[in-house]
Amino acid sequence: MEDNSATTQAAKTDAPAPFNPAAIDNIIFDLGGVVIDLCREKAVEALTALGLADADRLLGLYRQEEPFLGIETGRLTVGEFFDIIRRECPGADDAQITEAFCQFLIDIPVERLERLRELRMKGYRLFVLSNTNPVMYNSWITDRFRQEGLSINDYFDGIVASFQELCCKPDPLIFMRLVARYGLDPSRTLMLDDSEANCRAAAGIGLHAIRVGSTPADDMMAITRLFL
Repeated sequence: MEDNSATTQAAKTDAPAPFNPAAIDNIIFDLGGVVIDLCREKAVEALTALGLADADRLLGLYRQEEPFLGIETGRLTVGEFFDIIRRECPGADDAQITEAFCQFLIDIPVERLERLRELRMKGYRLFVLSNTNPVMYNSWITDRFRQEGLSINDYFDGIVASFQELCCKPDPLIFMRLVARYGLDPSRTLMLDDSEANCRAAAGIGLHAIRVGSTPADDMMAITRLFL
């Protein structure tokens, strides 16, 4: 990705200016839509097939409605979540609900895992800040990060997940927790996220932020090329 594209992206998110890749020590990654390819429609179709009414409204791309919001913020346990879904999907077992829910997640191209390792070898500290839930995190996400024989913890210096923090992006609190927990200097830290609202929240606490797209010009691979 060319420098002028990165500047345009930073301006779109009101990130602190000027944005200078050489001044960045830390990179924070969202998972879904940045490292992980998503397809919300597949999850909606799968949950609807199980019998879940109004799945299209309940399963938002950037923010969920109940009960999905409850499990994403850690207010519901996995068991409570499954029980609520089963009320509308009689006969569906835990494995079927998990499989349908995880249809949201499509793939982690191995080149992205290779890029994460490459960035760490260059000396960058890498972090995850993700709105996610234990159903996806402890099954599909954990498994797909093992493609190279490693674990998710081998790619990042720290992971902050909404279901463990009891709050979700774009709440500034979850950004501030990550910064405080790992002693980050916001002026030397970049957030990569696919949500405009999340990028604005990151910029609001002093982080640089770039909204990641889905094209070869603005996806994760294009943006992180700035740091190699």
